[in-house]
Amino acid sequence: MSPTHELPTKTPLSLPNFDELPHYKDFTGCAWDVWPEDDELGTINLLTEEVVLRAAKEEIRTGKHISLNWPINFPENPMFSRKTPEVTQSLREPHTQALRDDEIHFNSQSGSQWDGMKHFGLLDHGVYYKGIPSDSLPLGRQAILDPLNIDPKLSKLGIQNWARHGICGRGVLLDLVEYFTESGKMELPYDPWTTHTFTVNDLKACAQKQGVAFREGDILVIRAGFIQKYNTVDNDARAALGEKEETFAGIDPSDEMKEFLWNNHFSAVASDQPSLETWPPPPGKSIHQTLLALWGMPIGELFDLEELSGECKSSGRYTFYFTSWPLHIIGGCASPPNAAAQF
Repeated sequence: MSPTHELPTKTPLSLPNFDELPHYKDFTGCAWDVWPEDDELGTINLLTEEVVLRAAKEEIRTGKHISLNWPINFPENPMFSRKTPEVTQSLREPHTQALRDDEIHFNSQSGSQWDGMKHFGLLDHGVYYKGIPSDSLPLGRQAILDPLNIDPKLSKLGIQNWARHGICGRGVLLDLVEYFTESGKMELPYDPWTTHTFTVNDLKACAQKQGVAFREGDILVIRAGFIQKYNTVDNDARAALGEKEETFAGIDPSDEMKEFLWNNHFSAVASDQPSLETWPPPPGKSIHQTLLALWGMPIGELFDLEELSGECKSSGRYTFYFTSWPLHIIGGCASPPNAAAQF
């Protein structure tokens, strides 16, 4: 008799609630003691083999798959004064057109990206995740000659940790664009390219309307409309984005939002917006500091969610199997996500 293959029983981890997490100086909700002292995965620890297997078995039903990445070439005029991506094709041999190489020079946060632990620390205190002093991590180009003998200072908190583990599990789309226009409105009640705040109540109401119930380890994906608008405006408007002061719609950086994200035990959170959170945030209140420096939670930005939105709407399914394999950059602070949704 052949063995039966049943889904493993999920045993929730014994994680404290947000209000049970200790303070770090003037910050609430420090999760440094939740994981082992030498941990460099943060909330990716929630993506256990059990969680990944359950997500794959439950969510992959039709075989349809959708990329969530903007091309590396976009945008031509990045925001936050980042380098324009350059993709140069060259001939390997001058006598033939049929042998080429690419050379790619880009800022890992100019387009679709995961913000890693070394991107954003506690600014006033000069520390990253687990209290690692910012000045203990080297800057500049570092040659790595031996892949089996890497100086720990070069690799500490690098995005290679997430690249080796993978960010794979059940993805949940909160389609705020669809939610705010479902009554037949032609326009959003906000401009994705202007400062606007989404509250916890907005996210909860959207989830309820879509029939979504969260579970531990979910990868939360929020569509707010940045790329939808980018696709509809002319090139002058696109170019102006890189010249003007950055103002964007995004989630509320309040303690209520932190409590929502932590108590639902998401493993990562991503958006189609350039900053995830409302930008600019109130002085000293950026939620990047909590998510990256206090929790080690990946922040995804500028994910292309347009095709995903259409599939979720037509199928009535707002959950899917999510995969992401960041670039294996030793010591890197960010990476394109190389992300996909599978149904």
